[in-house]
Amino acid sequence: MMNNIKPLRSLKTQNLTTDNTEYTENKYPFSEITDKIIRCAIEVHKTLGPGFIESIYEQALIHELKQAGLKVNQQVSTKIIYKNINVGEHRLDLLVNDAVVVENKTVKEFDDFHQAQVLSYLKASGKKIGLLINFAKRKIDVKRVIL
Repeated sequence: MMNNIKPLRSLKTQNLTTDNTEYTENKYPFSEITDKIIRCAIEVHKTLGPGFIESIYEQALIHELKQAGLKVNQQVSTKIIYKNINVGEHRLDLLVNDAVVVENKTVKEFDDFHQAQVLSYLKASGKKIGLLINFAKRKIDVKRVIL
């Protein structure tokens, strides 16, 4: 199940001003949107740095995403269905352009749980791609999760 995780190459070595980087070559669903989200997250991290709680980064990221012309829904309620029965609900951190689930974290390292969590959110929401973003490290950490 974890083999669906697509780590990004080091963003430090990529030219972020062109569309010729690995993550914008339409190798992934919604590459144009995820590219913009990643750029916005990098801007938030460059400006704030590590050390704040998730909600601070979430608010800053929402601002950047809207400035970039993206539609952002925050804390989107998603029903969890088990054998045709609603067994509860969960909230997605962000849903961008009704297509990309964004899960913000401030953790020392990503682990299998974080990646499984995003996969579960994708299944529950019917979306195909998510971004897992860790703002807690000195260098921002972004992983694509594809259903």
